[in-house]
Amino acid sequence: MARYTGPRSKIARKFRDPIFGPDKALERKNYPPGMHGPNKRRMKQSEYAIQLQEKQKAKYTYGILERQFSNLFEEASRRKGTTGENLLMLCESRLDNTVYRMGIAPTRRAARQFVGHRHITVNGDVVNIPSYQLKAGDKVAVREKSKSLEAILNSVAGSNTKSYPWLEFEKSSLVGTFIINPTRDQIPETIREQLIVELYSK
Repeated sequence: MARYTGPRSKIARKFRDPIFGPDKALERKNYPPGMHGPNKRRMKQSEYAIQLQEKQKAKYTYGILERQFSNLFEEASRRKGTTGENLLMLCESRLDNTVYRMGIAPTRRAARQFVGHRHITVNGDVVNIPSYQLKAGDKVAVREKSKSLEAILNSVAGSNTKSYPWLEFEKSSLVGTFIINPTRDQIPETIREQLIVELYSK
């Protein structure tokens, strides 16, 4: 399956959650998409359907394909602690997600593109792998040659002041630090990770 590039509002309406950011279409039509609109009779979902939907929501949120997500789950299950929390922590530790969280890119999709186009460095070395797993203390920065890029400057200037306790970012130098792996209560995503664990445990 290729990465989803279709209408994001349709996916947000499917999960009834602005997983790609604020969405006016979701505000106007807070019901799943379909030709019959809100009047369509919705069948009660099975336990499996609910669990599968939660996995799909996580994959769309972080822009991860099925095989990558399965690999992350296997890694999460091998680590000490709660598997579901480990899974979200690994998703948040990805380089593309961190570039997005720091405000260098306006969306995760744009962050993935910035990384792939070699605009981002980790500890001084160019890294062009969006799924690169960061470790505590890693320095994430915009490559010197890319600091004048309008897309990056606009994103940093337009990013809100929202900060995350596991990240530091200096707008003036375009350099940030992945301080420590985040805990579940620090991650703002409304994903019910236990349902994903139950799905993979079947």
